Amino acid sequence: MNETNQPGAKDNKAGDAGEVGSAEFGNRINPRSPGDALRPERVPPPPARSQQARHPIVIIMNFAMTILVVGVLGAVGLFFFGKLRFEQASHFGQPRTVSIERGKSLREIAEELHERGLISSKWIFIAGVRASGLQDELKSGDYLIAPRSSMRDIMNAMVSGKAILYSVSIPEGLTSQQIVDRLNADTGLVGEIKEVPPEGSLLPDTYRFSRGDSRQNIIDRMLRERDRVMTAIWTSRDKDLPIETQAELVTLASIVEKETGIADERSRVAAVFINRLRSNMRLQSDPTVIYGIYGGSGLPSGTPIRRSDLDAVNDYNTYKISGLPKGPIANPGKASLAAVANPSRTKDLYFVADGTGGHAFAESYAEHRKNVARYRKWLAEQKAKGDAVPVSAGPGDAVDDGDAPDDAATDAAPVPTPKP
Repeated sequence: MNETNQPGAKDNKAGDAGEVGSAEFGNRINPRSPGDALRPERVPPPPARSQQARHPIVIIMNFAMTILVVGVLGAVGLFFFGKLRFEQASHFGQPRTVSIERGKSLREIAEELHERGLISSKWIFIAGVRASGLQDELKSGDYLIAPRSSMRDIMNAMVSGKAILYSVSIPEGLTSQQIVDRLNADTGLVGEIKEVPPEGSLLPDTYRFSRGDSRQNIIDRMLRERDRVMTAIWTSRDKDLPIETQAELVTLASIVEKETGIADERSRVAAVFINRLRSNMRLQSDPTVIYGIYGGSGLPSGTPIRRSDLDAVNDYNTYKISGLPKGPIANPGKASLAAVANPSRTKDLYFVADGTGGHAFAESYAEHRKNVARYRKWLAEQKAKGDAVPVSAGPGDAVDDGDAPDDAATDAAPVPTPKP
């Protein structure tokens, strides 16, 4: 019989297999000793790093990349933080003013705003202005800052130049020197006026400006406005006037301006002088006498016109010269320029103060003498009452001062001028 068919052999093989299985099972589960049971199993070591990854250049590049990423993230964060602060509403709840002087740098402006409590950080303001590219657009002046204005609001206000506006009023009839003196006395303006402009070249008016504006700028504006107004008036003038140039019109308008300050009288006073020019009569205007003696400084307060002044021979004394004086004796306003360009249609040749601030007009010398008599009577009554009376009874009307004749400017008979 074959051995493989024998039961004993089969059992032996099964026993061998069982023994092997038991040995393998025992080797996997049962430790060899108690110490092995407590000892953790070893973790396989990591694979060895390549020599290329440890190269210094790679290390430097990795470090640089890390710094770059951190820097970019930090810059972005800083940018958005600064932008938020730049556009954030301020804490103050009431309007505030700040004065920015001409010529201040961006840093100086930021320091001024910070000291005034208008911004929380001068550095954020400087950065915000520079980021907007407007560092050269900030304008000087006095600014009214609205409550809770952000730094951007303040920047926009200064860029727009919408500062608090001031004004300087130049009355009609001032000489150019007197106008310069008035501008020099205004503390809201800066700088010097290069030279006194020619007489009659400035337009009296009210001019608005922001603090820190220059005096020369106001003068330049007055020059431009005079030219603009003069061009329009000259175009619309009465073509029948005995006036040939704009300069002559300005000269006569300056006399009218000095003769009356009443708006309703300007065109009628202008008509008197126009009629005299047409009749070849001397103008005989006291303001021209004053200008011929005292020039642009004007008649000193309380100083009367004297006979010696009336007899003085110069290019402005219209008692001695024929026609218009050499040039303007003041800076006339728009109303006087317009009055000369289109005077009233009258035959008046004379006027004298009437005691009410206005004038009495007359076509004939006899009628004029009656007006003069009434005015002298009024003066006498005022003196009897002890009331103060003006040294000059009215524009162009000299009174008795012990040296000049009574009512010299208007009591004189018409003096014909030589025919051309």
